[in-house]
Amino acid sequence: MFQEIIVNFVLPGVLVLILGFIIGWFASRKISQKNLKNTGKLAEKIIADAQREAETRKKELILEAKDEWYNAKLKFENETRESKKELDRRKSKLKEREENIDRKVDFLEKREFSIEEKKKNLDLKFQAISDKNEKLARIIERQNEQLEKIAGMSAAEARDQLINNLEDEAKHKAAKMIKEIKDEAERTANKISKKLITLSIERCAADHVTETTVSAVGLPNDEMKGRIIGREGRNIRSFENATGIDVIIDDTPEAVILSGFDPIRREIARLALEKLIKDGRIHPGRIEDVVEKTKDELMEEIRDIGERTYLDLNIHGLHPEIIKLLGRLQYRTSYGQNVLQHSKEVAYITGLLAGELGLDVSVAKRAGLLHDIGKAADHELEGTHAAIGADLAKKYRESELIVNAIEAHHEEVEAESLIAHLVSAADAISGARPGARRETIENYIKRLEKLERIADTFDGVEKAYAIQAGREVRILVNSKKISDDYSIQMVEDISRKIEEEMEYPGQIKVVVIRETRAIDYAK
Repeated sequence: MFQEIIVNFVLPGVLVLILGFIIGWFASRKISQKNLKNTGKLAEKIIADAQREAETRKKELILEAKDEWYNAKLKFENETRESKKELDRRKSKLKEREENIDRKVDFLEKREFSIEEKKKNLDLKFQAISDKNEKLARIIERQNEQLEKIAGMSAAEARDQLINNLEDEAKHKAAKMIKEIKDEAERTANKISKKLITLSIERCAADHVTETTVSAVGLPNDEMKGRIIGREGRNIRSFENATGIDVIIDDTPEAVILSGFDPIRREIARLALEKLIKDGRIHPGRIEDVVEKTKDELMEEIRDIGERTYLDLNIHGLHPEIIKLLGRLQYRTSYGQNVLQHSKEVAYITGLLAGELGLDVSVAKRAGLLHDIGKAADHELEGTHAAIGADLAKKYRESELIVNAIEAHHEEVEAESLIAHLVSAADAISGARPGARRETIENYIKRLEKLERIADTFDGVEKAYAIQAGREVRILVNSKKISDDYSIQMVEDISRKIEEEMEYPGQIKVVVIRETRAIDYAK
């Protein structure tokens, strides 16, 4: 029974299990082979993709390397070309210098030869003169011997007699000359006394202020220098453009330097900078507002200076514009001499001379005070300061006598009155006294004024400032009239005109600034 159960149930089950295992093993093997085949294809695909990507990357790297090589080659060629140009320029300069040296050597050799020839000629002439002197001495000796025989006296006796005769004649002439001198002294006593008065006035040495071309502004601390400069220098550039004055910030502790040839501009810049430092708000918009306000205040101060000047001299009836021009002279120098102090000095001296001669003292003072009034506007108008001053006097209804005295004080026209001659004399006395003038400053200022005038002649120029002691001219142009392209051409045109019309040491940098601003108001 048990065997039947094993045969009927267990053996079939074992057979089924064995058969299932075999079938499973074959199925698993077939699946594994299929998966292995798929994995191989995938690997082949990945390898192919990697090879293609590597090839592409290789090509890109090759192209990048070629670009870098080309750029490096181009840069090298440019640098080589510039170096060659510089070398050619230096060779040209050396060649020119060698030619100059050769010419100088030739000139010196010719000159040395000429000097040797002249020396030989002089030696011959000296020898000839020496021979003639010896011959002349022998002739004179023979003549003296003959004269002694004819006169019957020796040379010593003849000399004594001649001296006695000359002594008597000299005494007679001396007495006559003394009488003539005495008579002339009596006739010219009044003239001599006036001359002595004039000489005493000439010794007048009234104080005057000599303006320089720099002003120093004190700072509360050195940190303020950074605020004045501003981010990327925008504050200092805005300040220089608004004032036309160069701001120098160096190692000087707690101070900055303002440099400019125009004393009025420099004074405006100094006062404006002091206000900005005190206020603490320093930015381009604030800078422009403070500069404009300071300019208005200084113009008022100039008018007050003019009023005090003519009141101190007891002169009345001056036109208000003449008074303003007098105030401007406080900030103008001539050959290093303050023009307002010089004009007051001329007015005093002219008044003293007029009083000695019995002329109208008030008119003389008025002419002396106004004689240099043209210097307050000679940088704005064409012509000499004497002619400009005469035109201004006519414009503001001064008398013909005053106009002629102004126009004639440098002998550009003929003087028509004695007061005009006195003004000219007083001007010479004031300017000629020791220490009154320095010509170098005047020439320097004239050069900077001419530099600005040249820039102003171009259309579209709004402002022109000479800075850096005349080594740079900064020009602000109207952005509506001048384009970016034309501003480049304008720089070249201005540079050429400066080269043609001026003489100056070194070089001058020309900067044209074209600025476009957009402004709106929040309401």
